Amino acid sequence: MKRFMSFFAAGALALSGVAMVGVTAASAATTPTITLTGGSAVAGITPGPITATTSVAGSVSFTAGGTPISGCTGVATSTTSPFVAICAWAPTTAGPVALGATFTPTDTTNYSTATAPTLNVIVGAPVQTASINHPVMLYVDTIVASGATGAIAPAYGGCQITNEFLLGQTIVFRVYGNDADLNGAALTPLNVSSATVTVSGVSAPIPLAFGNHGGVAFWTGVLKTGTGAGLYSTLGIINYKVTMNTIAVPAVVKKVTAYRIVKRNVHGKIVRVRVAYKKTITVTKAVPGATGTFVSSFSPKSVATLNALPTV
Repeated sequence: MKRFMSFFAAGALALSGVAMVGVTAASAATTPTITLTGGSAVAGITPGPITATTSVAGSVSFTAGGTPISGCTGVATSTTSPFVAICAWAPTTAGPVALGATFTPTDTTNYSTATAPTLNVIVGAPVQTASINHPVMLYVDTIVASGATGAIAPAYGGCQITNEFLLGQTIVFRVYGNDADLNGAALTPLNVSSATVTVSGVSAPIPLAFGNHGGVAFWTGVLKTGTGAGLYSTLGIINYKVTMNTIAVPAVVKKVTAYRIVKRNVHGKIVRVRVAYKKTITVTKAVPGATGTFVSSFSPKSVATLNALPTV
């Protein structure tokens, strides 16, 4: 009896030791880090890739508004640092949305799963003008880019609408509009073939890029000023022209069955017979491409002007 009890006690101690070792190993698992960036999309037009950066290798499952993003579940990170996984997110609805992600490490023994801090973004909607009385309507303004410091910094910080610039500042042309031939559709890469700003004294037209800016999407072009090589330095009025060409839309046609009455000689008698045939009809008329231009017609006191830095 004593020998049996001694064996039972030893077995219990061994089991207890195994359990204790298991608890110690589990508590040693490290929680990796994961952060999200990107997501600046325009609904139905421009995708907004989401980048997850993690501290170790593994896979990432992305969500938008708490719903898994199609094609972005279990996306593997790169195998070497920096560990990055990218989700090709292409939302179709504009507005604010919370992006999230769950990370599963490859090494599940030493690392646990992790959840990324929420990334709040605003999916952009194209901006357009109110009037559709002309084939292509354009709105254009100029802003001084944020990020400048010292004597050339914007007066109130950030991007400011202005037409007075100091040598050394970066000028951003901001453009949006609509196409009356397409029932007032906003001008986007879906219906624009080219968009440029031509500046007198600059050898090549400045391309306009379409993108999401805090929930609204429009076109921007950049003109850097200064005294260095390749920088715009002509003081005085900045003569520029914005040109946007829209894409021609072909007519939509389809074949339908139609009927006509013909006369036939049947056994010596002339009879009328209904005969079926195919004909092509136009469902939607073709829309030719159009060109819209903008040249400032404001008074000399209201046009974009580049000024020399004030002397101290």
